[in-house]
Amino acid sequence: QVQVVESGGGLVQPGGSLRLSCAASGMIFSLNAMGWYRQAPGKQRELVAILSRIGGTNYADSVKGRFFISRDNAENTVYLQMNSLKPEDTAVYYCNAEDGRYDYWGQGTQVTVSS
Repeated sequence: QVQVVESGGGLVQPGGSLRLSCAASGMIFSLNAMGWYRQAPGKQRELVAILSRIGGTNYADSVKGRFFISRDNAENTVYLQMNSLKPEDTAVYYCNAEDGRYDYWGQGTQVTVSS
């Protein structure tokens, strides 16, 4: 079992920055990847960024060059640095961890980009 807990959401003006954190605990040695997804009202959940165990990354086209995923192995934490935020980035952001058999999800954190 793996548990993930997000933090760091909030309200930010367009053009601003936020950093989301995802702390993992439990059988983290079994994980293949951790990543971030988001779901805006009335839309399906979508991949934002993913970081594999060996360090590979993948980003949604809509966030490339603005969002950056990283991790701190000592803290078992994955971060999502979000820069140049746009109103269309408004969504609930979910941390995901997967071990090849199961997906583990956090409770989500709201990010609102508005003036």
